[in-house]
Amino acid sequence: MSQAENDVNVTVTIGDVKVEFSGSAETVTASVMNFLFKQVPSIDLARKILLNYAAQELIETYSDVIKITPEGPRVILHTDVKLSDKDIVALQLVAARIAKDLGRLQDNSMQVSDIHTATALNPKSISSRISEMVKAGHVTRDEKEPSKYRITTAGIHWLNSTIAKKIRPAQ
Repeated sequence: MSQAENDVNVTVTIGDVKVEFSGSAETVTASVMNFLFKQVPSIDLARKILLNYAAQELIETYSDVIKITPEGPRVILHTDVKLSDKDIVALQLVAARIAKDLGRLQDNSMQVSDIHTATALNPKSISSRISEMVKAGHVTRDEKEPSKYRITTAGIHWLNSTIAKKIRPAQ
């Protein structure tokens, strides 16, 4: 497929103002949202209290430590980065969420055995850390398959604040 075939075109009309956006899906999405935030003040106010992590934002935040490989999503740390087992488990669940959002996985939930395979952490440690995160509301059990877990929005928020300084070099 050529680049022109992947371009997205969007026309937005608000009152007398009509604007057209074209380009990649990511560029057009960002442009349309910025336009709407500026044209409709109540949307901007709502955005200030809205907490939702899109795949693009997660990729930008965690691209240094999360990679989508042929074997599946993986946490790949630089040798100078030291994270706790809890941090690594949470990152692996974020990696699964990103992979699902990108269409690389059918489901964003993982079993303890899947997390073990991906991270090589001790399964007992994984179970203990997941139990702690479930109690804190950072991880939830899959409703259809209780042996599977997924990260929550609150869990991503916690992870952002917990490991931000550990994975991002000082500037």
